[in-house]
Order: sequence, then C-alpha cells, then structure tokens
Amino acid sequence: MDKNKKLFVSAFVLLAAGLIVFLVLFLREKKAGNEMAQLFELEKEEMSNDYLSYAQQYDELQEIITNDSLRVLLDREKMRVQRLLEELQAVKRSDAAEIMRLKKELKTVREVMRNYVMQIDSLGRLNKQLGDENKKLKRRNEEVVSQVSTLKEEKEVLTEKVTIASKLNASNIVVEKNNKRGKTARRIKDLTQLVFHFNIDRNPSAESGVKTVYLRIMKPDNSVLTKSSGNTFAFENTRLTYSIKREIEYGGDAVPVTMYWNVEEFLFEGKYQVDIFIDGNVVGTSYFEL
Repeated sequence: MDKNKKLFVSAFVLLAAGLIVFLVLFLREKKAGNEMAQLFELEKEEMSNDYLSYAQQYDELQEIITNDSLRVLLDREKMRVQRLLEELQAVKRSDAAEIMRLKKELKTVREVMRNYVMQIDSLGRLNKQLGDENKKLKRRNEEVVSQVSTLKEEKEVLTEKVTIASKLNASNIVVEKNNKRGKTARRIKDLTQLVFHFNIDRNPSAESGVKTVYLRIMKPDNSVLTKSSGNTFAFENTRLTYSIKREIEYGGDAVPVTMYWNVEEFLFEGKYQVDIFIDGNVVGTSYFEL
C-alpha cells in the first residue's frame, strides 16, 4: 500500500509539473504572440502613414508639373499607392505574409517616388537653363533689333543727306517785263512777255543727264498762269499745274537757263510768285511786282 501510494504521489507530482511547464510555455507563447501582434500593428500603422505621405507627395508634384505626359504617370502611380493603402488597411494583423508583401511594395513605391523626384528636379534645372538661354536670346534679339533700327536711322539720315546733297538749286532769279519792242514795259497794258533768267548751280553730287525744268507763275489771287489745264507734273503725292516747261542738259556744272512767258491774258497789279521745280523738288522761289 505504501508502495502504491508513493507511485501515485510521484505520478501526481510529475503531472502537476507537466501542467505547470505547459502553462508556463502557453503563457509565454501567448505573451510572445501578443507582442508580435502589437509589433505588426505598429508596423501596419507606420506603413499606412508612409503610404498616405507618398499619396500626398504625388498630389503636390502634380500641382507643380505642367508636362501632361508626366502628370498622367504621376496620377497613375498615385492611384497605385492609394490601392496599396486600402489593401493594407484591410489586411488582418495576424497575416504576416501579406504585411511583408505590402512592406516590399512600400519599398518599391519609395524607389519610384525617388526616381520621379529626380526626373522633376532634372526637368526643373533644364527648364531653368532653357529659360536663361531664352532670356539671353531675347536680350540678343533686342540688341539686334536695336542695331537694325539704329542702322535704319543712320541709313535714312545718310539717304536724306545724299538727297539734300544731290538736290539742284536755282539762283540769281531775274524777271524781265518786256513790251512788244523787247524793252521794259512801263505799264501792265504794254506787257507782252515775261522773261525769266536764273542759274542751275554747280553740284557734282547731282545725277547728270537731261533735266526737265518746270516753272510756275502764281498770280496774286493764287491762281497759276497756264496755257492748258493739262499742263501738270508730279510733285510728291499730287500733280501741280505748270506755266512753262523746258529741258536742259545737266552735267554737274552750273547751267544758265532762260524761260519765256507770252502774255496773252489779263494781268492785274500785285505780287506774283515764281517757283522752279526739277526732279520733283522745289529748287528756287522768287517774287516780282506788276
């Protein structure tokens, strides 16, 4: 009996010890499981924050990018990040394999984001360089336009100087008022002819050749003496009536010219004006009294 009792006690002790060891191991494993679950929960929360941060960064990049193709790629990657975030939020904390997969996906997202930031930074530097070059080209273009404008003004000034230098001049204009005997008429009723003497001055810069001289006699009432209403010549943007026309040969040296007007109309007293034109320019003006 004592022997059986001893065996029972020994068995009970062994069983109790086993239960204690099992209980200790169970509690330890449970504690480790709880700690692992807490760790997974913390990691899940950290990963969620990272995914949210990358989604926001894609929004910010899209706001500063004007390239449509790049904006489409950024939008596509942002949608992928949001999908992965939804998957992470739906995963159970006990699903370690899925959490590890999403953790690897997060690493890929981080690398893609890094590449896009580098591309955008490179584009920014390129755009700045192009902008600087564009400013330089604009300044250069403005300088060229300014130079062209200056050259144009200088050309116009030189052209004007050449025109002025080549313009002929009539000097020493004298008007004879003759009667029918070729003598000076004392009275207007005796006047039969007006004779105009003048010189075309020397000008080596003027173009040589045959020149047409137009002479206009303007009466005190500002009407022009003419033999025909068709006697006109071009002057600037209009046509003027002339009284007398004559052609001369001009070679650069002074040329004396005499022109005649036969009085066949009534002339009244007053101040008359004489204008001489050559090559579309007024080359001389004088006055006489009747």
